[in-house]
Amino acid sequence: MKFRTEVEIKESKKKIDVEDRIFSIGSCFASEMSDLFQAGQIQALNNPFGTIFNPFSIHNSIKRLHDAESYHEEELIAFNDEFISLDHHTSFDTRYIHQTLDKINVKLDEGSFFLQETNWVIITYGTSFIYEFVPKNKLVANCHKIPQKFFEKRLLTYQELTDSIHQTILSLNDICKDDVQILFTVSPVRHTKDGMIENQLSKSKLITAIHETIPQFENCHYLPVYEILMDDLRDYRFYKEDMIHPNNQAVNYIFDKFGNAYFSEITKDFIKENFKINQALAHRTDDEKDPKYIEFKEKLNQRIEDQRQKVKHKIFSND
Repeated sequence: MKFRTEVEIKESKKKIDVEDRIFSIGSCFASEMSDLFQAGQIQALNNPFGTIFNPFSIHNSIKRLHDAESYHEEELIAFNDEFISLDHHTSFDTRYIHQTLDKINVKLDEGSFFLQETNWVIITYGTSFIYEFVPKNKLVANCHKIPQKFFEKRLLTYQELTDSIHQTILSLNDICKDDVQILFTVSPVRHTKDGMIENQLSKSKLITAIHETIPQFENCHYLPVYEILMDDLRDYRFYKEDMIHPNNQAVNYIFDKFGNAYFSEITKDFIKENFKINQALAHRTDDEKDPKYIEFKEKLNQRIEDQRQKVKHKIFSND
């Protein structure tokens, strides 16, 4: 007897190899997935513009990375004694204009270079809602806690959504490796501040626009992340205390399902061993001269060295 409606991820013919590079962009769920890739010692880069939620802003970010177009002073605004970019997350805000620009452009250069060697791109959309900054008639990625009176909020139109997705794909196909695979997901995090009905409408528009656009491209695929959490894991024990964000158990479950469908067998074993090594590295002792602890560290270092021999890129470089 079944007590769940399990959602499967269709197995990919093309598999992620241990040397592949994975670029991810989008919502906070994209960051959680990228963290797992990095913990597994896979080459991954996430959100060089910070957390971004809507397709229009994500397309704008991809285009800037594609063009390697640096930001300049006139593109920033001053608010609350800080200089900010409305295209970026608040983590880029500083008190000095040159510091904000430096943070932005260093990440832009890093992201542009990484994309040129990228094998896989994961895009996680969070919402169809967007805000327009009225003083500049500019659609923005983040409001930076600027008073609401300076913005107009609306849903992106169906045409704006499909155009943004389509142009994003074209830019990625141009800058990335020839056989790049682009995976689209919709974040399972509900934007409850928009309202429950409005959130459902927003997510529905995203899913519809993705499914309307990606069949035009052989290298584009949809991952049912939203459906897994909403249907397969439809229980609040899989959420954090805010009852909105998936907890570690849910994220790991989704990552495992993704890995079973997209990782090569070598990659599965490589990541699994690296996760175990990370757990061992977290072990602490009150007596570092204890012979048993010394033996434990020696064996652990050998395991790390064995893993290093399997790849060309640096792994466990901070240990």
